[in-house]
Amino acid sequence: MKILGIEFAPLRIPMHRRFETLAAAAWFVVIAFGGFIGLIICIYLLFTSLWWFVLLYATWIYLDRHTCENGGRISVWVQNWRWWYHLKNYFPVNYDCAPGFALDAKRNYLFCCFPHGVLPVGPFNALGNAWCEFYKTHREFKVKSAILHQHFLLPFVRELALAVGTISCSANSLNYELSHPEGGHIVTLMPGGAIEAYNCHPGKYKFVVKNRKGFVKLALRNGSPLVPVISFGETDLFDQLEGPTLRKFQEYIRKFLGLAPVMFIGRGFFQYSFGIIPQRRPVTTVVGTPIEVTKVENPTKEQVEELHDTFIQSLTTLFEEYKYKYLENPEETCLELQ
Repeated sequence: MKILGIEFAPLRIPMHRRFETLAAAAWFVVIAFGGFIGLIICIYLLFTSLWWFVLLYATWIYLDRHTCENGGRISVWVQNWRWWYHLKNYFPVNYDCAPGFALDAKRNYLFCCFPHGVLPVGPFNALGNAWCEFYKTHREFKVKSAILHQHFLLPFVRELALAVGTISCSANSLNYELSHPEGGHIVTLMPGGAIEAYNCHPGKYKFVVKNRKGFVKLALRNGSPLVPVISFGETDLFDQLEGPTLRKFQEYIRKFLGLAPVMFIGRGFFQYSFGIIPQRRPVTTVVGTPIEVTKVENPTKEQVEELHDTFIQSLTTLFEEYKYKYLENPEETCLELQ
């Protein structure tokens, strides 16, 4: 039903769908604004009788600052929250893999995921969510999601991030996770980073990868196979406002905080035209065939370039093969590499 150009949700909606919408809204608010809300709460508490709690918690954050670079701190209880079940089913998020896809439990893998989107939905819900198919069929692996180090400096949100299995995306953190001699570790990384969020528009697929070679060097140093991963539908969850003046302001904030302040447009609780909740649209995360990597402690520029070219070719091939299966207008949708 539309009123004044605004499309409103029907009054009669199954309760499970309402739970899913609430889960998606809560997830987005926590990830996008939770850290800043936590900072405001801490500042407020400093001027109350609970000032000692803030100082105690700040001490804890300082003492615990290296945990995100030393494998993190997973909580099985938090990973099994029903919240993640409803979040996965909201879109829904599904998982698929290339023919012949197989993993060796005695090795560590670097899953390179595209696109970033406003907030990455596919990688977490299809690979790291305890309710997802991949998690259930690959229990011999520990899946960690690499995110910006800045998230672990923000109060309260950092504890949730660690509990669900995230680690810092710093080189030290990735080396720690990929160097386990017994194997069985998977790291999901967004090589495009926060800047790739600017490319998030419905129906558009523009990956930032041409000049991103640090992940390739890390894979060579640890002998960890590279796995291209594409989440089809990720860019359809939000649209965003753009403009030259706005972009300059966004870049200033991004360089200062490391986060891309995207002016996103989603939906609301009771209408579908605008809001901060992602649109209810399917996302399918496709995992490609692992690219074999031979361990080289000090890789040369030529070795890095060669493996980087191989990865880009595999990524492009994966997109072209699966866009006909998961995109509405595959003939009109082309992959752009930046």
